[in-house]
Amino acid sequence: MQGLCAAVKRKRSSLSLSRQNRIPHEVLSDGTTQSNRNEITSATENLPEPVTESCGGSGWSEEILTAVSAKPRNGSRSALEKATLFYFVFVMYAYTTGGPFGLEDEVTTSGPGLTLIFHLFIPLFWCIPVSLVAAELTTAIPVEGGFYRWTRAGFGDFWGFLAGWWNWSASFLLGSAYAVLFTDYLSFFFPAITGWKHYLVAVAVVAMIAWVNVRGIKMVGVVSIVLEIFISLPIVALCAIAATKWRHNPFSPLIPPHTPSFQVFGVGLALGLWLYSGYEQLSSVAEEVDNPQRTYPRALALVVPLSIATYFLPTLFCLAALGNWSEWHTGYFSVAAQAIGGRWLGFSMTLAAMVTNLALLNATVLTSTRMPSSMAEDGYLPRVFTEKHPRYGTPWIAVIVSSVIYALLAFHTLTQLLTVYIWLRIGVTVLTVLAAWRLRQTVPELARPFRIPWGKAGLRYVVIAPLVMSVVALVGSDPFARHWGPLAVGLGPLAYLASRKGMAKLK
Repeated sequence: MQGLCAAVKRKRSSLSLSRQNRIPHEVLSDGTTQSNRNEITSATENLPEPVTESCGGSGWSEEILTAVSAKPRNGSRSALEKATLFYFVFVMYAYTTGGPFGLEDEVTTSGPGLTLIFHLFIPLFWCIPVSLVAAELTTAIPVEGGFYRWTRAGFGDFWGFLAGWWNWSASFLLGSAYAVLFTDYLSFFFPAITGWKHYLVAVAVVAMIAWVNVRGIKMVGVVSIVLEIFISLPIVALCAIAATKWRHNPFSPLIPPHTPSFQVFGVGLALGLWLYSGYEQLSSVAEEVDNPQRTYPRALALVVPLSIATYFLPTLFCLAALGNWSEWHTGYFSVAAQAIGGRWLGFSMTLAAMVTNLALLNATVLTSTRMPSSMAEDGYLPRVFTEKHPRYGTPWIAVIVSSVIYALLAFHTLTQLLTVYIWLRIGVTVLTVLAAWRLRQTVPELARPFRIPWGKAGLRYVVIAPLVMSVVALVGSDPFARHWGPLAVGLGPLAYLASRKGMAKLK
């Protein structure tokens, strides 16, 4: 313990010296070994001095110092093109929403009335509090790896590792699912795409998106802009035409008749949480965003209401125009568009659904592949994951390895496995909001250009609301998810033990 205290004190002295001289310096990593670090950035310049010289209490924790000083150490950051607010808004929207596609089954499972209520109230208890947490912590600790390093700073190595591992492994399900769903929609126009042809198309889609992501976040932003504009046109047309054909009460019935209320509530809530998840994920690319302390909160303020409107309005107008809620199924927005606006609108809506899956895969690769890179910098994964592309400055090895895993899984139909993804997604989100609470307790003096509003009441709100929603969603999830979800979550601690053993052998 004394050795750890001494290590922390040496870190504090090094940090103080860097503030005076603004030159690269030596800091200790995990209290055991020394490694060269880049010059501490502006985020570190705002950090206050520790109140005490003790290891605990109100002094700086070792993990905070590691988090705020951890930077890529291979000198490639100068090659990285950073995304401005304009590009970043489209990237965030593409990752968190993309379009209304995917919620159709919620209408028949939970009922039209409850589905619409979900999309009005879930944001208040899920994505809005998570967004406030992400905004505060991104402005306080704007580092690559985002929520993974916040959790590690607040709770230590074990929980930080779980946040990163759960997020990365969850992306395998999402990435491959988006490639498969894109190919499913493509086979609507080309029925011959089946079997091995279906798999090859999915692999080709993954390879194309991997190339875009190797080019960097600005290229991802350009692609997201083009895709989202294309997606929005038929959706806006659908809403406008359906509004003129309002014939039915879209909230009736509230829930499906003769169905247990809690089952309807729990399953629908789990799907709703999936639709409104991911707002903290873009923190993993904070160092690739221009002025993240200002850009990230502003992007959230634009994207969250836009996402709510994207889900709520097309569902509302289609139900009001057609009234056939019991016929909704995966891909039904294309059927509704054809019934409301004719074949041209149905065709356009199917294309939009295909493009949505491209946009979601594009943004998923961006956010998830920065996680193995950050974990490798901290010694939990092989150092090869830290390699940056010499021209684009992106973690190209992490992008390629992740994309290979997506491709290997792309021969499965992974729709049902998305319910398993929810268990992993909830684990990451819960750790993120708890990290905000923990860091408020351990380092209250940390400069936070954006703070969660409403004082202590606001802090309790952003922590308690997601926790309650998580419990209800997991308890009410379907039997398949309850069986396999805990197994997917339980692999995290095993991976941590294997990582520690690997690190011990290297030492």
